[in-house]
Amino acid sequence: MTDNKDIQGEGNYDAGRKFDAEERAFVRSGQVQKKAREAEQALDGPEGEELERARKEADERGATAKP
Repeated sequence: MTDNKDIQGEGNYDAGRKFDAEERAFVRSGQVQKKAREAEQALDGPEGEELERARKEADERGATAKP
């Protein structure tokens, strides 16, 4: 019988667990506010236009992928 941890059907369980663990570690690191400020500065800076264009492209791809 296959061990449940090996199931990779609808989602990749291993990748999901890794993402969750890394996200919790980042929150515990206390860097969330610092990174949020850096992102805000990037949006307001010279790369802001390119970042906004990338965001719109990602939104469009996500909208077309939805059922």
